[in-house]
Amino acid sequence: MSPQTEAAQVATAQARCLEDMDLEALRAEWRRRIGPPPPVRSVDLMRRVLAWRIQAEVFGGLDVETRRALRSTRIAPKAALQPGTRITREWQGRAHVVEVQADGFWYESQRHNSLSAIARQITGARWNGPRFFGLRAEDAT
Repeated sequence: MSPQTEAAQVATAQARCLEDMDLEALRAEWRRRIGPPPPVRSVDLMRRVLAWRIQAEVFGGLDVETRRALRSTRIAPKAALQPGTRITREWQGRAHVVEVQADGFWYESQRHNSLSAIARQITGARWNGPRFFGLRAEDAT
C-alpha cells in the first residue's frame, strides 16, 4: 500500500470518529487541530469543518488562486435582488426561503418591506436583514 493511500485511510478513519463526538469532544478536537474553538453550537458544522481540516492535512488545502477567488467573491445586494431571486438561510435546523418580488419580499406567504423584518420574524431579535441572509459584501469574507 502506498503512503498516500495509507494516509487517506487514516484521514477517513479520523473523520469517521467525528461522527461519535459530542459538542465538547468536537471543541477539544478543534483546539488540538486548529486552536481556540469558535462559539458555534452547531455540532454538524463543527464536524464538517474538522473533517475538511483532516482531509486538507492529507491532500492539501485550497491553493492560493482558489483562496483569492473566494475572498474576492462578493454579492452586491442591489444587483442580486432582482424579482424572482430566492434567498435561503438555515436557522436552528430549518431552511427559510425568501422570494424577491417587485413589490417586496415574500416569506411564508406574507409580503414584507424589508429583509430585516423577515430576519426579526425568524429569530425574534433585531438583525440587519442583508447581514442575516449573508448578502453584505463584508460578510462574504
